[in-house]
Amino acid sequence: MTRFIHDQFAKDYLKELLLSLGEVETSHNLAGEVREIDVWFVPTLEPTGDFPPGTVRDRQSLGLLGKLATTAAIFEPFRNPVTPSQVRSCMGKLFDIHADLERQAKRENTKVNPDNLPQLWILTPTASVTLLDDFRAIANENNWLPGVYFLGNQLKTAIVAIHQLPRTPETLWLRILGKGTVQKQAIAELKLLPESNLFRANALELLYNLQAHLQANQELDEEEKVLIMELAPLYWQQMDAIKQQSRQEGIQQGIQQGMQQGMQQGIQQAQQVIVENLLKVRFGSVDAELSGIIAPLLQLPPEEFTLLLMQLSREELLTRFRSPD
Repeated sequence: MTRFIHDQFAKDYLKELLLSLGEVETSHNLAGEVREIDVWFVPTLEPTGDFPPGTVRDRQSLGLLGKLATTAAIFEPFRNPVTPSQVRSCMGKLFDIHADLERQAKRENTKVNPDNLPQLWILTPTASVTLLDDFRAIANENNWLPGVYFLGNQLKTAIVAIHQLPRTPETLWLRILGKGTVQKQAIAELKLLPESNLFRANALELLYNLQAHLQANQELDEEEKVLIMELAPLYWQQMDAIKQQSRQEGIQQGIQQGMQQGMQQGIQQAQQVIVENLLKVRFGSVDAELSGIIAPLLQLPPEEFTLLLMQLSREELLTRFRSPD
């Protein structure tokens, strides 16, 4: 099921963004339970991993997501709108964590500060008025952006309705986890970020991986097919970067001509696979007629033939690129 592909992307994505702010664990197991926390986060004073010093700067760069990560937290992202049952399940996992911390404090003869207990952030692409009312989830727009709803203080739970977040740089990193038009707009904004941005490259790489996994799956809905087409240009960006890096390394190291030719052949083969996958997404399969237009398409720059594959109908593509008999 493609749901698992999206779930894994969301976990990897949040882990990559939050890694500079603290310790992050995905699929965190609960003791004695056959249940997992999607993303378990504990902030640290110093950056971790390969990130340069600057935790405060990193948190500011992540905008609203950075604000969510100021305390220990559980992140539970959903591809489809969260249901009441799923909200209760998330809260059950949160309370299990709270109970574990309280038992540990009792063993150590210390007290748990309620303010230090982990916060649950449920990230959902949309949230109905009924669901928010049923859980008495209330907005706090004096201190938080629209779209963030809090349950009672002692419940340590909030629902983030991604479709209600304002379209600003501050919310970009959460809107990437949205759906439909919201996600499409966020991806477009991500591509426009400067290459010097701390998180742009990692996010683009994860989105490219998402595209590759979706392309390999045969059970795609229409929304996922559109998403693949939106993500297709990310592949060409990555291939351009690989070619530029390889070219520079070739100059510096004196790569032999045969190796350069091999690299070029590998790139051409990869481009052919991508074109075949895009045709499959658009038209369900690649028959003999469609196979015949792949070579002419590859004569065009990647940006140009990707756009044509996204816009033209089957007959328009065949009329334009089919070889005369």
